[in-house]
Amino acid sequence: MNAFWWAIMTACIWGIVPILEKFGLAKLSPFTALFYRCLGVLLGIVLLGIFAVRPNDVKSVDVRTLLILVAAGFLASFVAQVTFYHALKIGEVSRVVPISGAYHLIAFVLGILVFKEAVTPAKIAGVLLVVSGVWLLR
Repeated sequence: MNAFWWAIMTACIWGIVPILEKFGLAKLSPFTALFYRCLGVLLGIVLLGIFAVRPNDVKSVDVRTLLILVAAGFLASFVAQVTFYHALKIGEVSRVVPISGAYHLIAFVLGILVFKEAVTPAKIAGVLLVVSGVWLLR
């Protein structure tokens, strides 16, 4: 399976999850809901440890890589999730998700600046469409 289809599957899953989270937030504070969501992440860690990650791979990671990935996990799975849950608790799923999902605009710019990725007409058109969509949903 190529990257496009993996990305489509990701979009489908990420499209379903906020609906579940909005139901979960109905009776909980964002922090309590995040606590329970993290239990799902813990389950994922256990499953990875049992079925997918070899002990030698865990031992062989260098400190810089470890710190980068831990920081990324903390930012994405905790800090951003807190802000997302606050928005989702008080806002409409149909607005909050597309706007918060515009993170790829930041990634687009950083990809160009950090990794010197190519800027193409198709990418620019995509960015303009996303910016237009976010502007319309504000």
